[in-house]
Amino acid sequence: MADIETPNISGLVEELSGSSRRRRQEVAHTIALAARSNPAVVKPHVEALIDALFRPEAQTRWEILDALTDIAQSDPDAVADAFDGAEASLFDDGSATVRLAAFKFLCRLGSTSPERSDEVWPLIDEAIQCYHGDAEYRDMLAALLGLAEGSPSEDTKRALAARVGFDTKNGAGYIKSFSNEILQALS
Repeated sequence: MADIETPNISGLVEELSGSSRRRRQEVAHTIALAARSNPAVVKPHVEALIDALFRPEAQTRWEILDALTDIAQSDPDAVADAFDGAEASLFDDGSATVRLAAFKFLCRLGSTSPERSDEVWPLIDEAIQCYHGDAEYRDMLAALLGLAEGSPSEDTKRALAARVGFDTKNGAGYIKSFSNEILQALS
């Protein structure tokens, strides 16, 4: 996909508030692709993206969470206000994809500073307990590895090590492998 110019993004962002569910989903997908390619193009519209986390359709929410995750990599301060929307999405009963997108966002945000890791850890820890072994758990472990490789606080490191420690000894397959990688990244 070619880079999307800023004026196009502005028009697309406006459509996130439109009445058509289908169009909001299409627009959110395009915005997520633009953010993956160049987060700076989408960054000026963070406030509207955060607002879109409360749309009823799952696809709009997961696509926007993906865009916010890409922005968080380079400017976590810009997306810090997405915390509440991500928390609501993390425990979405209807969509595993939304939950995973929220988990990835929170891990990315938490990886950017010790203070942020402490803020997101209680939610991440609860999600690990709720979704351990679910279909999306492999991707959750990959996001946890990113958190471990970032700048977590000593408290978060200890808590994460304790959380995955059981699986390093008793787990199997990808769960054991990822858990070991996470422990190695924390040391």
